[in-house]
Amino acid sequence: MNKIFIIGLPRTGTTSISVALLDHGFKVAHTAFTQQAFKLADVVSDAPCFSDYQQLDALFPGSKFIYLERSQDLWIPSIQKLLKKMKENLEIKTGVFNPVLKRAFHTTFELSTATNPLDAQHLENCYQQHKDSIRNYFEFRDDLLEINISQRDSFSTLLQFLNIDFEGEPQFPHLNIGKHVSNWREHKHPNKVNSNAAGVHHRKFFDYL
Repeated sequence: MNKIFIIGLPRTGTTSISVALLDHGFKVAHTAFTQQAFKLADVVSDAPCFSDYQQLDALFPGSKFIYLERSQDLWIPSIQKLLKKMKENLEIKTGVFNPVLKRAFHTTFELSTATNPLDAQHLENCYQQHKDSIRNYFEFRDDLLEINISQRDSFSTLLQFLNIDFEGEPQFPHLNIGKHVSNWREHKHPNKVNSNAAGVHHRKFFDYL
């Protein structure tokens, strides 16, 4: 089944785009850690999509991918705050976060190998490497859209890419501003998909892991 995967890094607007698409009839999972969550969702954002887009492309042929950009002067301090807040729970052996989430962060930000994972230059390098890898992988393809949600026409560009009719000049909601990073949990909507949804395979993820 075709899906829509949001493969921008954390703190680039993954929550805003997830909330926005709920109201357009999509079932959305902001992070997905089980086979059932991926089965139920039309749209999946954040972990593990930003690290596993190649595997997801193979598992769900014909899907569309959205890469979110953000200016480095805004993204770096934002991701530094997030990683600092998550640090204890991202520890491989002792952290309480889902193993899929931990793997996605460790793979992308080299949390176990970098001398200082919170260093601005290191994070800038991680951002650029991620962006370059995506562009190289999707080169000569038409199923990747790159947008910066701070730009006024970004939502209409997204809706056009998804072949969704709209009127006026729709805008993304402004969420997860500053220190407030829990808007997805707080946002109530019947189309939200539980990241840990259990189906016939219980909480098992995909075989490529």
